[in-house]
Amino acid sequence: MKRLALIGLLVLLAGVALVFAILNPGRFPLELAFMRVSAPIGVALIGAFAAGMLLGVLWRVSWVASLLSERGRLRRALRMAEAEARSAVRSHAS
Repeated sequence: MKRLALIGLLVLLAGVALVFAILNPGRFPLELAFMRVSAPIGVALIGAFAAGMLLGVLWRVSWVASLLSERGRLRRALRMAEAEARSAVRSHAS
């Protein structure tokens, strides 16, 4: 059900983007860092939106990766502390 809803949402967004691009046929120049191009307004705005979404996803993935790395470090530290506590209890009991 979730997959079907996601596919429906993506189709709806693609349709809205297509209508937006068709209704805004004007062109304007874009000055990028290393070149100058001319693009339709709708395509430029949709491209900027897509690039922003991609950068947001990449940032979120890096954040999750750092959290997973920290979780691994904490688990290793916990295992070492538990082993040290067990050895201290054994040596104290002997």
